[in-house]
Amino acid sequence: MIAVDPLNTAKLEQLRQMLRAARAELAFKQACIDKLTHENAVLKWLKFAAQSEAYTPEQKSLLEETFDMDLAAVAQEIESAQPQRPDGEKRQPKRAPLPAHLPRHDVHHQPTSKTCKCGCTMKRIGEDISEKLD
Repeated sequence: MIAVDPLNTAKLEQLRQMLRAARAELAFKQACIDKLTHENAVLKWLKFAAQSEAYTPEQKSLLEETFDMDLAAVAQEIESAQPQRPDGEKRQPKRAPLPAHLPRHDVHHQPTSKTCKCGCTMKRIGEDISEKLD
């Protein structure tokens, strides 16, 4: 049985309601991201900015612990708000191969001598192949 897309069967008013809901959700998520980004900037400023007030070592260690925990929490929230890739795969660029009708030139780079400075004979360990347009 074929699944029916609700966008194809919805009436104009229903589509408007769906669009309003999507816009509201987008605005909320953007506000959350902006808030977290601002909090992260403030925490970094508080941690790394020059301060005129001198703290005792105990106060300083407590502040640094608090800042580190807050920064870690904000970084984790930002990371969780980002869309995740399926199966944890990294996104690879999708580049099409060069067309077959383009001319190709093989260039082989060989050393002038196959003898090493120590007197041993060098061995071929691999080849690198690349294509580029003229």
